[in-house]
Amino acid sequence: MDMQAILQQAQQMQQQLLAAQQELDEAKVTGTSGGGLVSATVSGRGQVVDVAIDPKAIDPDDLSDSAQTIADLVIAAIRDAEREVEKLQQDKMGPLAEGLGGGPGGMPGLPGF
Repeated sequence: MDMQAILQQAQQMQQQLLAAQQELDEAKVTGTSGGGLVSATVSGRGQVVDVAIDPKAIDPDDLSDSAQTIADLVIAAIRDAEREVEKLQQDKMGPLAEGLGGGPGGMPGLPGF
């Protein structure tokens, strides 16, 4: 085995990993629910950064029911955004895991990879 080549490959993969993490840090995805009445924006790392509620989602004649409906719509919008984040993370990080021999089984001999 050529140790220099292995170290060089590991260094390249580390650089690719850092670049992918940076892209995820900067990414924002938006999920919606209720036909667009509620939207949730989530970072590429999965943190909710914004929630927007269209005033049309509020029924002034039934505030109690509106509050529950809005809560349900917010949860649904966040879940929609989380699904998009998972896809984005897989797109950015999946090829790196495969390069490490990861994929579904992980990196042989290294738990958690």
